[in-house]
Amino acid sequence: MSLLDDVAERDGWRCWVCDEPVDPDMSVNDPRGPSVDSRTADRKAKIAERLAHRGCNTRKGAVKVVIAWPERLHVAEPAPLITVAGRLERKGGREMVARCPTRQDAQDAADWLEDRFSRLTPDLPVTATVEAGGGQFLVVLSTGRR
Repeated sequence: MSLLDDVAERDGWRCWVCDEPVDPDMSVNDPRGPSVDSRTADRKAKIAERLAHRGCNTRKGAVKVVIAWPERLHVAEPAPLITVAGRLERKGGREMVARCPTRQDAQDAADWLEDRFSRLTPDLPVTATVEAGGGQFLVVLSTGRR
């Protein structure tokens, strides 16, 4: 098996950048085709390679990847998720990642975050909780200390 197949099987044939499925039968030269990407320049990272669409991999180039929050979520001041993932991987603990106008909006964001982080940082169990504060609802990610 090639490195591409190994990485793709481990990642469940999902692009780590856009979180969309990657078609294993698509040409590696097609923008929606599979490619192996180095998620981080950190040599100490536990997962050095991740599966990405060729287009996602090319588009990010030397620019830092941004994991987009879905437009369907009603969040204010959403945190940059790659930065949050890095801090939680290094230090563990808790981090407030968004403010929401209603409890339901916050719960929707918390559910999405737990699902997204299960693929973004598969070796790091992350829990999302909703806390009331100041007339709004805060979404907090937490993990055990490393």
